[in-house]
Amino acid sequence: ASMRAMLLCAGLGTRLGKLSDERPKPMLPVCDHPILAYGISNLVGHGVRDLVINTHHRGDVIERALGDGRHLGARIRYVHEPVILGTGGGLKHALALLDPDGTDAPVLSLNGKLIFDLDVGALLDTHRAAGDVLGTMVVRRVDDAVAWGAVDVRDDAGGAHVVDILGQGVHMFCGVHVTRPSVLRRLPDGEACMVRQGYLPWLRTGGRVAAYQHEGGYFAEHSTVERYLESDQALLGGVCLRHPPGRLTGIDPTARVHPDAVVQHPVRIGPGARIGAGAVIGPSTTVGAGAEVAAGVTLTRCVVWPGAQVTRSGSDEVFTVAG
Repeated sequence: ASMRAMLLCAGLGTRLGKLSDERPKPMLPVCDHPILAYGISNLVGHGVRDLVINTHHRGDVIERALGDGRHLGARIRYVHEPVILGTGGGLKHALALLDPDGTDAPVLSLNGKLIFDLDVGALLDTHRAAGDVLGTMVVRRVDDAVAWGAVDVRDDAGGAHVVDILGQGVHMFCGVHVTRPSVLRRLPDGEACMVRQGYLPWLRTGGRVAAYQHEGGYFAEHSTVERYLESDQALLGGVCLRHPPGRLTGIDPTARVHPDAVVQHPVRIGPGARIGAGAVIGPSTTVGAGAEVAAGVTLTRCVVWPGAQVTRSGSDEVFTVAG
């Protein structure tokens, strides 16, 4: 049996205001692909195809868009959370899907709102080499680690491991970890944070948690409008991903761009999008599938959602379907 992975998608996305009223955060389009498609394509590219997605807010949007995952090369099953159960509780709640045969094989957990060029193979190698650990947390070195809930990482004969979380340290937790179903069963029932109710108390009673240090490679989380726009612009600008979900730049052959429109690359203009006469698109602008930009409109560093209609100019803005 191949490894199973769970993509955590049950959050509320409150800091995104009206953006997350329309779509759950993992479905926000970046370069005209939902954030979640990046996580799935990276997993599938590394041979991890058995996926579980938990949903809460607007879960219907996720299920409609991704279905059973076949078109993405994956096998997706869903578990709905009427009450949000948190990063640990969500995993425990999904154990019947994550460990259906009771083999206690390792499970990969990923935050669904990330675009993360993670070397999944190297992570799993690190986890195997660490031996008998509660889990392996993916961390990266950042300047403002404490603001992210610092992770204190030390090396010893057994390799890199976590000695403390949410205290001092120069690493942040990247929202990805490998653990086992038998470990998840130790969490309290109901709502539980994997760090606060799991790894942190377990560390303090002598448990060992390995650390996989992600160096270089793209990492973005999209919990504010600014970060969301930055991520779209970075990927348009040519950030390299090992396993992208599809084309990230250029004009789709089915888009209709008026001969009098001006396109300033880098841009992504999606399938069936329509650009009117005299419009100026770009640089660093994504126009989603089926969206319409009216004549004479100038868009710079913008994201236009699929199906949206844009009738006025803007910069550093997101144009959603509801406008």
